[in-house]
Amino acid sequence: MTTKNITLAIEQDLLDKVRVVAAIRRSSVNEMVRGYLARVVEDEKGRDEAREALLKLMDESEGRMGDWRPSRAETYSGEPRFDRWR
Repeated sequence: MTTKNITLAIEQDLLDKVRVVAAIRRSSVNEMVRGYLARVVEDEKGRDEAREALLKLMDESEGRMGDWRPSRAETYSGEPRFDRWR
């Protein structure tokens, strides 16, 4: 894999603290940034996959609610809503 250099602007105080953390972890600031960015991408990929699976499930599901909606009386009855369908 080809790597590219980037420029990162960071406050000196924060950089000093990050260098200490990196040293404690026997790592480098560069490795920590790469690891963080890789996790961000993986998290987003997971969200995209979950979103696609839900959309597929919605499209393929045979269960339909139709035009059913609770009546005004049911909505404001004060009864627990989900207990009605047990």
